[in-house]
Amino acid sequence: MEKIRSFIAIELPGELKLELAQLQARLKADNQPRIKWVNPNGMHLTLKFLGNIAPAMIDQITEAMTDAAQKVPPFTLDVQQLGAFPNLKRVQVVWLGLGGEIDKIKQLHQFIEANLARLGFAPEQRPFKPHLTLARVSNEASPDERQRFGELIASTKFETIQIIRVESIKLIRSQLTREGAIYSQISSAKLLE
Repeated sequence: MEKIRSFIAIELPGELKLELAQLQARLKADNQPRIKWVNPNGMHLTLKFLGNIAPAMIDQITEAMTDAAQKVPPFTLDVQQLGAFPNLKRVQVVWLGLGGEIDKIKQLHQFIEANLARLGFAPEQRPFKPHLTLARVSNEASPDERQRFGELIASTKFETIQIIRVESIKLIRSQLTREGAIYSQISSAKLLE
């Protein structure tokens, strides 16, 4: 039986995706060769990566999402500073941090983790840090390239008035292709009305 590569996420507003594309264009101007940029049209705020799931699990996962979503009222997040994992001297992942009602997204994440653990999904061991991934640096990048890219990130300012209004969460299918991932919604769950 075919497995479905999937994750649970929050969709981003279209206007914010346009601004993220402009930010990427500014960072690309430095022409760093060993960087894989995330397609802004597919950007989302990941709450839980599920990996390959059996289609028969979709209903149970959707129920777990719905139960978690019904415990948290709608909330808003705002986009903050650029950063990098693990740090700006050894850049591996470039991200934008989020602010706003962080306590609510962390609550939502905890409820999702607890509900999915009952279905056999291993809880994430790292602390949850809500962020938007912009790019990943290739393993072939030299330490010098990583540090130079970190300096560019540190000197790049990004400001937006866009907010992320969270009213639902989505179960999303991720199909990997040579051109990048193709995302499609499988199901969704509304937050507490």
